[in-house]
Amino acid sequence: MVRMRRPGMIVGYLMLLAALPLLGAGDQPTGAPQAGTGVIRQLSTAPPGAVILFDGKDLSQWRRTDGQPATWKIENGAMVAQGGNVVSTETFQDIFLHLEFKTPHMPQATGQGRGNSGVYLQARYEVQVLDSYGITIPGKGDCGAIYGQYAPLVNACRPPLYWQSYDIVFRTPRFDSAGKELEPARMTALQNGVVIQNNAQLLGATVGRQPGGLAGPGPLLLQDHGNPVQYRNIWLVHLPPQGSDTYGPR
Repeated sequence: MVRMRRPGMIVGYLMLLAALPLLGAGDQPTGAPQAGTGVIRQLSTAPPGAVILFDGKDLSQWRRTDGQPATWKIENGAMVAQGGNVVSTETFQDIFLHLEFKTPHMPQATGQGRGNSGVYLQARYEVQVLDSYGITIPGKGDCGAIYGQYAPLVNACRPPLYWQSYDIVFRTPRFDSAGKELEPARMTALQNGVVIQNNAQLLGATVGRQPGGLAGPGPLLLQDHGNPVQYRNIWLVHLPPQGSDTYGPR
């Protein structure tokens, strides 16, 4: 995520939010947390130039981590986590990402067993997916956490079996020409339109990331943690570096 001394990307991000429609009222379940302080705007329609990673029809933009075709099922326009982690064929540096997810109803399960999955930016940095509905003070392993590093600022979860959204602005680490890290990765995330991570400075890669260094582009990874979490409407917008800013060696 961009630091405040680089206003261009932030302004562009806010303009993108303002230009796109709200999610329909039917997506807000009775009894779910209502929009309040920190709510901006939820996106549902990809803007021109967005890269569509999943439109509900096929898995042509996805592979297993061993490079073989993805084998997740598609049900009612959603991809269902099963058969191992999957990664996008698209790789990226700085992006704006939108996706929607639904956790299953698992009343007998507890903790990390309740609808567990994860969204890994560049296959390195996990934003947790979990049924954390009703938890008063969410922790570093709850839904919306940057796993093991930062708890969400607020619990913005809807109940299981309801669709939820993540809108994420991600800024990749910066390296000099010799490969020395100059700036860590940063992330701002909204869940269901509520700010849950505010320009968080990431403390390196999170647990469960794919092998390799932190320099260079990487794919989006969706985690299969043994629970039938569903995903739909996944797209991203590549964000260019600002001014003389560079990514370092690739």
